[in-house]
Amino acid sequence: MTNGKAIVLVFKSDGMGVAPASAQDLRERLAATFLRLVQEMDVLPRAICFYTDGVKLVCDGSPLLDPLKALEEKGVRLIVCQTCLNFFGLTERVRVGIVGGMADILTAMWAADTVIAL
Repeated sequence: MTNGKAIVLVFKSDGMGVAPASAQDLRERLAATFLRLVQEMDVLPRAICFYTDGVKLVCDGSPLLDPLKALEEKGVRLIVCQTCLNFFGLTERVRVGIVGGMADILTAMWAADTVIAL
């Protein structure tokens, strides 16, 4: 469901917030909680974009796969940067979302009323 406002979320890191590497578990838990709450809300984002370290969240071993799959099933587009996947050698490990280019991410952002970087 949506309120008519196009919202795009952006994950540019492999979790939520900025913290030292020793706090990776905290960043992942925050992101998982955030995404679970988003899927329970009446307003869903139109898309979630993943680039740089954010692409790791859609790959094997990510603790966010279940909430991301649930959002995708509700119609949220998950756009994953192909250049970033190639850089990290993760192309074959993607488990959710569509692999696209920066043009796809830019198109989603330009069409949004609001872009929220996490």
